Amino acid sequence: MHIVSAWASDHGITLGQVATEEKSNEITAIPQLLEIIDVEDGVVTIDAAGCQKNIAAQIVQDGGDYVLALKGNQGKIFDDVRLLMDCSIRDGFADCPVSHYVEAEEGHGRVEERQYYQMTAPSWLHGRSDWEGLKTIGAAVRVYKEKGIQKSDTRYYLSSLRRNGKRFANAVRDHWAIENTLHWSLDMTYREDESRVRHRTFTQNLSWLRRFTLSLIKQHPGKESNIMKRRMAGWSVAFLMQILTAKHT
Repeated sequence: MHIVSAWASDHGITLGQVATEEKSNEITAIPQLLEIIDVEDGVVTIDAAGCQKNIAAQIVQDGGDYVLALKGNQGKIFDDVRLLMDCSIRDGFADCPVSHYVEAEEGHGRVEERQYYQMTAPSWLHGRSDWEGLKTIGAAVRVYKEKGIQKSDTRYYLSSLRRNGKRFANAVRDHWAIENTLHWSLDMTYREDESRVRHRTFTQNLSWLRRFTLSLIKQHPGKESNIMKRRMAGWSVAFLMQILTAKHT
């Protein structure tokens, strides 16, 4: 059993999660998760495992938009999108209009450049009509240096959003920021990935408690790491009360 999380955002962020059944996976859990998230007027982003026609339809029918990561699990439409986006990027989008957004980020001694491209989904894409609300396709290209060698990777997307490079970029960037920060923090602070709890209700309750307490720990102004703050809360009732009551000395 494991937890599936998703988020819907535009003016704010709404997080939700459900635990999958022992022999289930994300594809069956995500529709359940969407039922407990208010997606109306929001943008839902989901990893490639959730890039499914029924999930896209559910989001649109509930009044939301989607940006779905696209990989080889979708066969021909993935091949079409990858070929079209790669060729268009090389040609500078000479034959079609594109929304383009660029940002750079410096950290850990290196600079990364991210370029986002979004174009109208052509009618000839394999299975295009099966994707409810599909309006655009996109690519996010990350250029970085590793051990002095310049490298790049590209991710592809299906979206119900109209062309707007910055909005598309925000959806992609915010999704991965939440995924990376939350999952890394939970694993480092609570060793969540090593949990051997299998009971569905216990798993859901523990996951909720971890996220809730992690948010309280992060609000404490101390310079200690989240891991150390958690340990200190176990060692000292006084420090624990600072965490729980937000009354910091």
